[in-house]
Amino acid sequence: MGLFDTLLGRTKPVKANLDALFALPTAALTLQSAGGLVSSGHAGVCWKPPSGAESGDLQAEVAQLVGEGFTQTQDSFGYGWLLLSKPALDDLVTQAHMANTTLAEAGWDAQLLCSVFGFVPGPGAPSDARAFSLVYLYKRGTFYPFSPLDSSKERRDTELELRIRTMLGADLPVESDLTRWFPMWDLPVK
Repeated sequence: MGLFDTLLGRTKPVKANLDALFALPTAALTLQSAGGLVSSGHAGVCWKPPSGAESGDLQAEVAQLVGEGFTQTQDSFGYGWLLLSKPALDDLVTQAHMANTTLAEAGWDAQLLCSVFGFVPGPGAPSDARAFSLVYLYKRGTFYPFSPLDSSKERRDTELELRIRTMLGADLPVESDLTRWFPMWDLPVK
């Protein structure tokens, strides 16, 4: 980045910190003890696929590395999703990290958008506990909770999202700018 970039307000894209995902299992213990919330066993990795044959080859390589227990899909915006399904959160985190690392090493780090991990009320959860997702934003290097109130995902449980933010404050880098907690309208992870 040069002087003109600085003067014109251009910024260099933030490099994704893929290792931040490994803090999630510890944070999940906090969610379970403080709110009775447990992993749903579902996660997703989202990226913006570039066009061309190389895209299909790389997606096939990622699928081969991840192994069984996944599906690939594309949402209505054209973003690619690798949907993972494993009962243990540690396994989900490892698979998501492996998929993201493969994409980043192939030069797709600028195309990585987010990883999403589902959580649901477990045994001993309060009666008002709801399902939500923790979204990791690669460009920001932070997490934020997303809890839709209905199937259209147009209304969110902001109170729950803020409680989760408070619970996770010490365990995960949580996005402090609430305007960055954008809705995941087409989120395929449950």
